[in-house]
Amino acid sequence: MQPRLEPTRLEPARLFDVRYAAFLETVVHLRGPLHRYCARMTGSVLDGEDVMQETLFEIYRKIEKIDDPGALRPWLFRTAHNRCIDFLRNQQTRRRAKANFAVDEIVLPAEPSGQGADRAIERLVIHLPPKERACVLLKDVFDHSLEDIADLVGSTVGGVKAALSRGRAKLAALPCQPVVRSKPWQDPQLSRLLARYVELFNRRDWDGVRELTSADAQLRVSDCFKGPLSESPYFVEYEKGQTEWQMAIGAVDEEIVLLVFHRGEGGWKPVYPVRIEATNGIINRISDYYACPWLMRAARGCRRQPKLTARTGQAAERHAAADAATSISKAAIKAQLTKPRPV
Repeated sequence: MQPRLEPTRLEPARLFDVRYAAFLETVVHLRGPLHRYCARMTGSVLDGEDVMQETLFEIYRKIEKIDDPGALRPWLFRTAHNRCIDFLRNQQTRRRAKANFAVDEIVLPAEPSGQGADRAIERLVIHLPPKERACVLLKDVFDHSLEDIADLVGSTVGGVKAALSRGRAKLAALPCQPVVRSKPWQDPQLSRLLARYVELFNRRDWDGVRELTSADAQLRVSDCFKGPLSESPYFVEYEKGQTEWQMAIGAVDEEIVLLVFHRGEGGWKPVYPVRIEATNGIINRISDYYACPWLMRAARGCRRQPKLTARTGQAAERHAAADAATSISKAAIKAQLTKPRPV
């Protein structure tokens, strides 16, 4: 009689290592698509990054529940989707002040030429309600199955088909004319505060910068730190940095932010944004995205505050080119979505 072999059982610490390794491997491959999904659902690459960070942290805290590494991908997308829906539901009550003064100098084109219809769809789904937005993104951009989409959004295959039909019809009906840019609303107090922050930051006057913040100001540095600004080495890290940098006021996805530029062979280039939140002229939250270089590539548009308020002829030409590209993208969407296609 052969001795019965007991199934191999891993020690708890070893089991955690296996699950953690599976988590890291999945995140490495999924982080880009997951951020794209969150960014297009929320309408902002910055909010999308915040939602994705919260998603990864939530899954990591529950890592001991992972028995099948193959379940990580749908679990991550489902959690991210639910957090996006929560964000959209609360957006009206926590909407940040946006477009506080004109920022007309385009640093990156709003819609680079040569992008396909899928990329155009990805950038215009913000016009759709959340469920239709999710279904169109997951099917037409990420190529998920109808069954997977139904499970992710909490619907049925029939419900997903209906949402896809409505969403595609709405996108196809979008006008092809260039976007009319309205002059952003201006907040002189915030404008002066950000200008002063940039001036002091570029002078490395850290004591002066701290005076602009509240005693309980919060800092979030993606992938690195989340907590009170007073307990972080935030300014020290900038002081000892080896790369030549400077900060300027700008906008990412039409939200006023601070842009950090690095000097390279081709001159100064924007590499990441910093979001500043203030109440009554005092900064109470700083979100620094230095560890997220993909944000600038993923943004619909990135601009820097011009030195003069009047648009120069050269800047106007760049705006016209960006508007023309947007028009081409909408035309590509209409051609793509009006063609007969399987669901």
